[in-house]
Amino acid sequence: MSPSSGRSGGSKPGRRNRRPGRRLRTVEETSAGGLVVDPARDTAVLIGRLDRKGTLLWSLPKGHIEAGETAAETAEREVREETGIRGTVLRELGTIDYWFVVENRRVHKTVHHFLMTAVGGELSDEDIEVTEVAWVPLVDLEQRLAYADERRLARRAMRLLRANTTNSTDGAERA
Repeated sequence: MSPSSGRSGGSKPGRRNRRPGRRLRTVEETSAGGLVVDPARDTAVLIGRLDRKGTLLWSLPKGHIEAGETAAETAEREVREETGIRGTVLRELGTIDYWFVVENRRVHKTVHHFLMTAVGGELSDEDIEVTEVAWVPLVDLEQRLAYADERRLARRAMRLLRANTTNSTDGAERA
């Protein structure tokens, strides 16, 4: 060991967990989805998917943006396809991005989420990617959602919905 290196040998920093010669291709993916609420019933629709261990994880419906679609159009389509519920976008809710590895690719995924209101349809888990769908009481969203970033969006949605209800009530009292 040379006096200036300060290392005792071994692998290079940051390379311990990689196989020699293996280089993952990085790809960007963009999706959109939403938190669909039924204000009359104080519920929101969630989808459940099984993870690799067979655990049911609840999340917000979402999917890839197709050519010619806006993120909001994608959110409405994906919600309908994955849950059977027709929803319309009320406003942007937030964006989440994360990384994962699949099929020798390192994927950077960005998901645009919207706050939506249910306007029709019936719950359906016909989508092959979805194991279950359910209306969940708004007060239970945080404990039901599997992912911290989606729980953060749910908290934001609850604040927006409360503010909207307060503004509607204030307007009714002034009328």
